[in-house]
Amino acid sequence: MSAVCAIDFGTSNSAIALPTAAGAKPAVQLVELEPGQRTMPTAVFYAVEGLAAHEEPQRYFGRAAVAAYVEGIEGRLMRSMKSILGSTLASQATEVGGGRSVRYLDVVSGYLRHLKTLAERQAGQVLTCAVLGRPVFFVDDDPVRDAAAQAALTQAAHDVGFTDISFQYEPIAAALDYEAQVDREQLVLVADIGGGTSDFSLVRIGPAQRERVDRLGDILANHGVHIAGTDFDRQVELASILPTCGYRALGPTGREVPSRAYFDLATWHLINTVYAPARVAELKRMKTFYADPQQHARLMAVITGHLGHGLIARAEAAKIAVAEGGEAVIDLSLLEAGLRAAVDEAGVMGAVGADLERIAAAAQQTLRQAGVAADRVDALYFTGGSTGLKPLTDRIAACFPAAKLMRGDRFASVAQGLGLHARRAFAQA
Repeated sequence: MSAVCAIDFGTSNSAIALPTAAGAKPAVQLVELEPGQRTMPTAVFYAVEGLAAHEEPQRYFGRAAVAAYVEGIEGRLMRSMKSILGSTLASQATEVGGGRSVRYLDVVSGYLRHLKTLAERQAGQVLTCAVLGRPVFFVDDDPVRDAAAQAALTQAAHDVGFTDISFQYEPIAAALDYEAQVDREQLVLVADIGGGTSDFSLVRIGPAQRERVDRLGDILANHGVHIAGTDFDRQVELASILPTCGYRALGPTGREVPSRAYFDLATWHLINTVYAPARVAELKRMKTFYADPQQHARLMAVITGHLGHGLIARAEAAKIAVAEGGEAVIDLSLLEAGLRAAVDEAGVMGAVGADLERIAAAAQQTLRQAGVAADRVDALYFTGGSTGLKPLTDRIAACFPAAKLMRGDRFASVAQGLGLHARRAFAQA
């Protein structure tokens, strides 16, 4: 469709869809944001290394931004920019290095401009109309800040050249594909579980609702917890990898060695803090705290070699391998020749079991908020990258035994649904 796009500006990842003309197949085309990738991390890196005082920072987006940060290039990585919407930070500036600063909202608009440029390249025309996804609540229990969040995102979209902007709720977007298949009204629990949060929405769908543009009244309840994929990776690393480096080890006196460095090494955004010279010196002095000197030597190898991101990537890969069946052998030869760590389903479940319980409890709380019994849920609709973890979806499904299980595109179903909505909304305009 002429000049129209749909943007899923996500906390962890983003995508952009182009609706096609009525009757065309497919109804929506997802834009290739990186080679072979239809989604891209919501990340911007401002590189200031080697720049003269008058030069502007070079910006990297998505996976390139994360890679620049991991490689240790001087600058500032910005992630999860969606979280600043509705806060006072939106109008404030932050340092990016080399005495330079940037407004937080300009970080958002710069990222949206990058998405728009890529979409226009694929569409072959300037895009002026956009449907943006939004959560049911940008900010819980604060209508004023929630409205300010949408206004800030609207302003960022205007700043990059969109002149006609509308919004659709993300859980409605996720459910639109399933709604096209139903011939009667149903209650669907949308489970959107990504890298940072697990969000649940109880949504009414059906033929009578299908062509409506305003769908807020069809969201009966919304609830979530800040537990998701990165938390699973953290727990797997703490349980399976970091014990080889002394996590929870005992010292000569029988006292457990301090844990703070291990927790930071297993928390993505805190890893680089462990590389600060003062912390490196402190950890070197702790050698006598360890009964096994080799454990301390491995910890120092992680820190001096800046291997923290490599370890958490191995934990994630092991989690995925176990989720797909069998066990994983984690290669830790980057620490010590021949070093390995094994993890199986029992080990993963032992590490993440408590988190899975809290997520399942959030799903049940969503129904309690709506005053709806579990046996009235007709379908569960799973989307988000972490729904690829079968023990997680099994645990949620066990709470709703009468519900039909449906799976969307784990990474792009919201963008696809927004594209479907844009196709309808602008056809009616």
